[in-house]
Amino acid sequence: MSSTGRIASGVSRLLFDGGWQVRGLQVMGWERHHAEGREKAMADAEIDEIRRMLKERPRSASLAERRVRLDGLGAQYSLPPDVQVEPVDAGGVPAEWTRTQAADPGRVILFLHGGGYVSGSIRSHRHMVAQAGREAAAYTLALGYRLAPEHPFPAALTDAVAGYRWLLAQGFAAENIALAGESAGGGLAVAALVTLRDSGEPLPSCAWLSSPWLDLENAGATMATKADVDPLISKPYLAELAAMYLGAADPRLPLASPLHANLRGLPPMLIQVGSAETLLDDAVRLAAAAGAMEVRVTLQVWPGMIHAWHLFFPQLEPGRRALAQVGAFVRATLDEGCV
Repeated sequence: MSSTGRIASGVSRLLFDGGWQVRGLQVMGWERHHAEGREKAMADAEIDEIRRMLKERPRSASLAERRVRLDGLGAQYSLPPDVQVEPVDAGGVPAEWTRTQAADPGRVILFLHGGGYVSGSIRSHRHMVAQAGREAAAYTLALGYRLAPEHPFPAALTDAVAGYRWLLAQGFAAENIALAGESAGGGLAVAALVTLRDSGEPLPSCAWLSSPWLDLENAGATMATKADVDPLISKPYLAELAAMYLGAADPRLPLASPLHANLRGLPPMLIQVGSAETLLDDAVRLAAAAGAMEVRVTLQVWPGMIHAWHLFFPQLEPGRRALAQVGAFVRATLDEGCV
């Protein structure tokens, strides 16, 4: 009997013995396979549309125009009417609360935006931060930290730490705070955690790092292997940003490139990165380094996704799913701190 015949015969016996259970499993497998195929086709079409949009809005050589462009990418998405927004001074750092009716006022996500330390703002990421807060049923506090080259390293780090300390001073318990950052903000979040640990201060319950930039020498292998598929980030571009941010500082300083930091004792991390990112290797190396230091790490590599795909969640289903998983991670981790 052929192998196909043996398989068919085995299935027949199982169907006879198990009836509806096996048949149900077979149908479920077929339906799941085709559903996943439909989802992938939809995601591919959506990310292709994002790529087209980005190609039509090329990055300028002017820093001022770059800042306007990034703000505009975020500002094209309006906030839902139930999101409340409130500007605030967070220990000398411009900041903004967002919340919905379902948000727990005792829980907060402290968010550090991306933009290569030289651009990005509260405005550019407002819609995404608000959605992360909705998914986590928490308040969000987005920091408008100082930007390079006007304010080089370590100004942004000083502001990030100041914002966290301000939350503590407002009465938020460390175990009810999630620290989050995207791209450069992801590296900044890790550097802030290391700073707080070294100063003996209570650490937040967890960290969410989206497409984090952690190595300012840009030595990851995917700088080359993903160069042809990443529409946003290239090694020469990152080298330009690093020079503006660092000034005369050494790119291997652990608080500038936290991939070189001692990560022991840091809180649980959710790291999300797209497979079509030159920064993919930064995320993978961070997960390995943190795991080796006994940090609980969840690394998610999202197939086909580009740098900072969460920003485009209103028109990108994988962005919505990624933010839903952020919410689940934050809720679960903060719940653990309340036990």
